Amino acid sequence: MKRIITSSLILFFALAIAFAGNPDRQGESGAGELLFNPWARSAGLHTLGTASIRGVEAMRLNVAGLGRINKTELLIANTRLFVGTEMQLNAIGLAQKLGENSTLGVTLTSVDFGEIPITTTLQPEGTGGTYSPNFFHLGLGYSYTYANKISVGLLVRGVSESLANVSAFGIALDAGVQYVSGEKDNFKLGISLRNVGSPMRFSGEGLSFEVDNPGTSGEYKITFDARAEDFELPSVLNIGLSYDQYFADDLIMIRGLANFTSNSFSQDQIGVGAEFFFKDFIALRAAYKVDIGSVNAGEQNVYSGLAAGLSLDLPLNNNSDKKIGIDYSYRTTDPFRGSHNFTVRLAI
Repeated sequence: MKRIITSSLILFFALAIAFAGNPDRQGESGAGELLFNPWARSAGLHTLGTASIRGVEAMRLNVAGLGRINKTELLIANTRLFVGTEMQLNAIGLAQKLGENSTLGVTLTSVDFGEIPITTTLQPEGTGGTYSPNFFHLGLGYSYTYANKISVGLLVRGVSESLANVSAFGIALDAGVQYVSGEKDNFKLGISLRNVGSPMRFSGEGLSFEVDNPGTSGEYKITFDARAEDFELPSVLNIGLSYDQYFADDLIMIRGLANFTSNSFSQDQIGVGAEFFFKDFIALRAAYKVDIGSVNAGEQNVYSGLAAGLSLDLPLNNNSDKKIGIDYSYRTTDPFRGSHNFTVRLAI
C-alpha cells in the first residue's frame, strides 16, 4: 500500500508540472535534433516506453532504465529521417555494468544532412560547391538500481552544432526514475526529464561582415561582429505506465503501455502502445500518438499518428544469455514520408 501511495503521489506531482507548460512558445527552441530517436525498438513505440525502456536505448528517453541489462550491451543504429529529405541519423552506444547495482553508458549521435548546394546573393543558383553541417551529441549516463525495484539515473550530454565558420555548443542534462512491482515485475512506472541545460548561441567568423569606413572613400574597411540570439534546448517531461501479461507458460508476453509527454516548446502529446513477445525470440510492437488540445494547421508535432516495428533476437550459443538482435521500425510523419530506423544489438 505504501508503494502504491508513493507512486500515485509521484505521478500526481509530475502531471501537475507537466500541464503547467506554455504552448505559446511553439517553435522557439533550438537543437531540435535532441528529440530524434535513433534506436529502432523504442522508435517502434513512438518513444512512449518511459516505464519499460532499458539498456542503451534508455539514454534517449529515461536514463533510469540504463542498468536493466545483464552485463554489456552495444548498439549501432542508422535512421533514414523524413524520407525525401536525404537526412540520416547515426548512433552508437555502449552500456556496461559496474558491480551489481551500478551501470555506466556512453552514446554518440550525429546527424547527416547530405550535401547542400552553396548559394550566395551574387550566385543564387549555386556556386557549384556543397557543404554539410556537423551536428554531434556525446552523452555519458549513470544508473543505479536498488533491489531491482527502483532505478534512478542521470545523464550529461554535450551538444555541438557547427558549419565551417559558425558553431554553437551546449550542455544538456537528463534525469529519470523507474519503479517496478508485481510478482513477475508486471507493473512499471517511469518519469523522466530531458534536455534541461544552458542556452546555446552561434558565434564565429561567419557572423562577421565588412563595411566601408566613413570618410575614407571606401579605401578602408571596418569589420563588425553580429551577435546571434540565444536559444533554449527543447526540454521534455515524460510520464509512462506499462503492464505485462504472460500466457502459455510464459512463452508469450503482451505488454500494454501509455505515455504522456509535455513539450516545453510545442504541443503536449499522449500515446498508447503494445508489444508482443514470443520466447524472447521475436517481438512485434505498435503505437499511436496524438497532440493534445486545439492544434492549427502547421503547428502539429512532426511525429504523431502510427508507429510500428519488429525485433529478432538470436542467441550466440545454445542456452546462452548472449544474444545478437536486429530491430526495425517505421514512424509516420507530417509532413514527409515517414522515418525508417535500423538497429543492431549485441548483449553479452
